[in-house]
Amino acid sequence: MSESAAPLRDDASSEPRDTSSGDPRWGLSSFVWDRGVGPRLGARRFARVLIVDDNPDAREMYALFFRTKGYDAVTADDAEIAVEMAAQLQPDVIVMDLAMPGMSGISATHQLKCDPRTRKIPVILLTGHYARAIQEGALERGVDAFLTKPCLPEDLEHHVVRLIEARRGRRDAD
Repeated sequence: MSESAAPLRDDASSEPRDTSSGDPRWGLSSFVWDRGVGPRLGARRFARVLIVDDNPDAREMYALFFRTKGYDAVTADDAEIAVEMAAQLQPDVIVMDLAMPGMSGISATHQLKCDPRTRKIPVILLTGHYARAIQEGALERGVDAFLTKPCLPEDLEHHVVRLIEARRGRRDAD
């Protein structure tokens, strides 16, 4: 991975630092390392990935993977809270499950893409329910990438990096 494409925080600590949000409903904790690994977006700014899944095992597996790679990974267990978190935390990429209780990943993506604060945040939709019609509907609602489960963390990271670099390229062009 290129040095220019690495993690997001203004933190020079070599030890993990708790960056929990003040909102108790989010129940999240993320850790940041500055060891020269992960996707760099600027001078010591580590890429923030919001991982949204109602399955705690999947959510924590992806979060742990991204944290060990140097990302600032934050999590949510439902789409409604994820929409609030995205507006507040401005993650660089959102990885969201399709099927969750309450609001679906597609509906949450539509809300995110309609909000000027979050419309430019790339969204990767993960699902174990692949059907061409679902994929087409998700892409019409603004999903940037559609991946089926099981999805290896390394494959997911490849898509995360691609979307971060594409977003950065659009920002540089503006």
